[in-house]
Amino acid sequence: MADQPAQIQAIYRYPVKGLSPQRLDRVTLATGATLPADRLYAIENGPSGFDPDHPQYFPKQRFLMLMRNERLAGLLTDYDEATHTLTIGHEGREAARGDLRTKDGRLAIEAFFRRYIPKELYGPPKILFGGSHSFSDVAKKVISIINLASVAAVENAVGRPVQPLRFRGNVYVAGWPAWHEFELLGRELAIGNARVKVVKRIQRCAATEVDPDTGIRDIPVPRALMDAFGHADCGIYAEVITGGTIAAGDTITGG
Repeated sequence: MADQPAQIQAIYRYPVKGLSPQRLDRVTLATGATLPADRLYAIENGPSGFDPDHPQYFPKQRFLMLMRNERLAGLLTDYDEATHTLTIGHEGREAARGDLRTKDGRLAIEAFFRRYIPKELYGPPKILFGGSHSFSDVAKKVISIINLASVAAVENAVGRPVQPLRFRGNVYVAGWPAWHEFELLGRELAIGNARVKVVKRIQRCAATEVDPDTGIRDIPVPRALMDAFGHADCGIYAEVITGGTIAAGDTITGG
C-alpha cells in the first residue's frame, strides 16, 4: 500500500507537559526539532535533578502527568507564546495565571498545584524550562502522528467513543487504513513542504485511560489494544528531516 495519500485533520501542541493541548491551524517545523513550544515546560513532582543549563531527557514519572495525575484533565489551560503566560481555568473560572519566565509567575502556578493535588505530590511542584529542550516521553526530538482510522478501530474494539485527544498527538491524519502507519517505519513522508522520517511506534501507557474532557479514568486503552490487536501501540513518532510549514488540510504522501 505504498504512497497511500492522507490529509492532516488537526495539529496540536502541549506547551506544558500534562496540561491542555493547543490547536494550531499551521506551524513551521524545523529540522531535527519538535513542534515549536511542544512540551516546552514541565512541572517537576519532587526533586528530579533536572539541570536547566544542561537539559537532558528524564522519564515522565519525574513530572506531573496524566498517567498518574488524571485530575490534570479537569483543568483548562492556555499558553500565550508571546508572553509565556500560562492561564489555568478550573470549574468555569480562572484559578491561576503566571508568566513562566518570571519567579513570581512560576510561584503563582506552583502554588495552584500545591492546592489542587496535594496528596499526589512527592515534593514542592516546580516549573521546569530548558531553553529549546522538549519534555517529551522520548529522548529523540520528534513529532507524533495519530491515524484517526486506528483510533476508530480502538472504538470498535471497546464498543464506545474514544476521544482522539487521549493519545496527545501532534498531527492527526485521515485517509490511511487502520494501522497503516506501522507500515511506514523507516520511510520518509512529505507533509506540506516539510519532510519527516518515521522512526518509532508509540507504545501506549495508562494516560490514555483518562477521558481528556472529564478527567475520568474510564477506558483501559492499553489492555484493549493488547486484547484486540496483540500490541499496545497507537501512533508513530517521526523525525523532521527537512523543515517547512504544515497546515490542517495538507496532504501527506510517501511511504
